[in-house]
Amino acid sequence: MKTPSLQSFGASSDLIEDLLRARGITSAEEADAFLNPDYEEHLHAPALFSDMERAVARILSALSKNERIAVYADFDSDGIPAAVVLHDFFCKIGYENFEVYIPHRHNEGYGLHSEALGKIAKRGATLLVTVDVGIAAAEAVHTARTLGIDVIITDHHEIPAQVPDAYAIVHPQFVRDGGASIAYPFPHICGAAVAFKLVQALLMSPAHSLSGDEEKTVREKYNIKKGWEKWLLDMVGIATIADMVPLVGENRVLAHYGLAVLRKSPRPGLLALFRKMRISQANVTEDDIGFSIAPRINAASRMGVPELAFRLLSTRDVGEAEALVSEIEHLNHQRKGAVASTVKEVNKRIKERLPALSGAVESPVVVLGDPKWQPALLGLVANSVLEARGGIVCLWGRDGAGRLKGSCRSDGGVSVVELFKGAADVLEEFGGHHASGGFAVSHERVHELHEVFAREYPLAEMNLVESAERVEADLTLDVVNANFYRELSKMAPFGMGNAKPVFRFQGVRIEDVRIFGKGNEHMEIQFTSDAGARAKGVRFFASRNSFSANPEKGEVVHVLGSIERSVFGGRVEMRMRIVDILSCS
Repeated sequence: MKTPSLQSFGASSDLIEDLLRARGITSAEEADAFLNPDYEEHLHAPALFSDMERAVARILSALSKNERIAVYADFDSDGIPAAVVLHDFFCKIGYENFEVYIPHRHNEGYGLHSEALGKIAKRGATLLVTVDVGIAAAEAVHTARTLGIDVIITDHHEIPAQVPDAYAIVHPQFVRDGGASIAYPFPHICGAAVAFKLVQALLMSPAHSLSGDEEKTVREKYNIKKGWEKWLLDMVGIATIADMVPLVGENRVLAHYGLAVLRKSPRPGLLALFRKMRISQANVTEDDIGFSIAPRINAASRMGVPELAFRLLSTRDVGEAEALVSEIEHLNHQRKGAVASTVKEVNKRIKERLPALSGAVESPVVVLGDPKWQPALLGLVANSVLEARGGIVCLWGRDGAGRLKGSCRSDGGVSVVELFKGAADVLEEFGGHHASGGFAVSHERVHELHEVFAREYPLAEMNLVESAERVEADLTLDVVNANFYRELSKMAPFGMGNAKPVFRFQGVRIEDVRIFGKGNEHMEIQFTSDAGARAKGVRFFASRNSFSANPEKGEVVHVLGSIERSVFGGRVEMRMRIVDILSCS
């Protein structure tokens, strides 16, 4: 029996209904919540975090006594926007006795560091609030206590066996013993979203500890308009999309409204960034965040100056914003150059020093390293090498503290996490996801890595699962138009947990192939059908051998791709984003 139609709940076509069902959405309530995210109805109350009340009380106490507060943030495109969220709150209430500390990626590395706490203590801080970091920092939190600093951890990463003895832990999966009986209802929000929830809770809290007025909330005491905090959602939207948390449930609401705010945000730094990248603010999409905004936030930390990205997102000065964008763009070019140089060196070593690794079939594992290589760049390098050869690529270098750290990337044939688990006796630490991860290894055992990973590779093989590139429907070229895109956009924003639909266009002819870009690194292909329909497709950072079948003029092929709207330089066009080209034979 055919399942009930969802079209009365917002799925206005058979295709949208099929896409919803493919994502497990089969009821009226689910379809309505997915297609019509509601800020008031679909977000959970911040009070549902186990330690939220403790955290709010301690911060309000610090404000009432003018204690120095340190915000300690991770250096990536989740942690830096999260720091901006708290920075903006303190600025909004006129509180000046605070600082934001972002560790140096190369010299200090990820995490909460005792050395940094010593510097913060010397500047007089008695309260430290972490954002997007800290849940695994039991030793550092103990150090903070000995220095007279209370620590409030706000984080979302995996909770370890040894939980830090912090004053409060605001984490979607944390439950304090003897406290709340259940964890926060949605466990998958990013670090910036947790920081946003903390700000929400602060604004709603009674202000009696600040003013003695039992009747006023913090919002009322500081004359903050109801809804002001929604302007912080541009930061939450960037972080939610950039951190690749699943865009379902509460994350879908945060990403949806985050993009809405981003399209109206008055932040000088964002406006300068949009101008530099020729992005139409009114049409910002999740792709703009993933391919343009987040990489530039990360470029600052990869090149050793994460505070530039923080200043860019938090400044209210137009002139400073323009200068910061120029500086970050320069760093991004430097980053690209450093990555390209290392990729070239890695490929040379694969060819000359490890001839057995030159064929992916014979040896799917590449493990290479050099103390001169910067660990912060090796994930990007591994991605580039992986695209050309497949299998698994693991690269290591030496950080500023002298530790050997590396990154691994997998084509999906094996789980990086399972690979690491099999090599746990060789590695000092590791973490990550199925397709990517990072590790640390001692100088004494680094030379065992290739042998161990090669041994564990067959044992870590995963059952093949459908990727985000699965075909959701067969379409014809004539649907690559504004009307169809408008219909498809009801499913956006796309990302983890809600993959952008990939369609198959069968038996289309390649009319023209054009290489473009400053470094001739992108491809544009014109397609036609027997019925006379035409459509353009693009693939960035691609060459002819990036596809299953080489795109040659006059060939009839099957094309896999998504449909997008490009707004560049004021010109609007509909096109395909090509995923793959397949031979018809």
